[in-house]
Amino acid sequence: MKFLFDIFPLLVFFGSYKWAGSNEDAAQALVNEHLSGVISGGAITASQAPIIVATITGIVATALQIAYLLARGRKVDGALWVSMVVFLFFGGLTIYFHDDDFIKWKPTIIYWSFATAMVVAYRFFNKNLIRAAMEKQIQLPDEVWHRLNTAWVAFWIVLGLLNLFVAFVLFKADTNAWVSFKAFGVTGLMLAFFVVQGFYLARHIKDEA
Repeated sequence: MKFLFDIFPLLVFFGSYKWAGSNEDAAQALVNEHLSGVISGGAITASQAPIIVATITGIVATALQIAYLLARGRKVDGALWVSMVVFLFFGGLTIYFHDDDFIKWKPTIIYWSFATAMVVAYRFFNKNLIRAAMEKQIQLPDEVWHRLNTAWVAFWIVLGLLNLFVAFVLFKADTNAWVSFKAFGVTGLMLAFFVVQGFYLARHIKDEA
């Protein structure tokens, strides 16, 4: 359930993009009717409608996540606040200029923000963010926590680079392919990374025992 909650905006983004892609004229009319005041030129074309609709619904879904947590009196993770701010900035540019290049940068900026936060916390504040998040569930030697932190930093950097490669090189003229990669490719890579990390931790725990 936690995983589904975390990827809720991604699922909404993907689903709304696919809906708008199958109903471009309706999506175009909807956007032009309600958002003409915040769009450069006052209107978008039918082909631009899917990414605009997906961006709007993705922003709303992220805002609903935050609102839900606040209403329940629960802490909103810093990562979610970062996601909201980046989504608003790059999503706003995407909507105003009706240019999908802006929203394609959003995942990379978020991934690199995570990597930067982890490096800064470790180097300047002597705080391992992975350890802080997991230490209550598992006890590990300092060197293992350091390896995990380094692995996550490397993972976020590589994932950011991969997103740029897919968006602007591999599928430069195919936004639909990039959206599918964002929804399934990135999610699959993250799950694979979790599995590899789990095996590594399980082996280490066994060795310690």
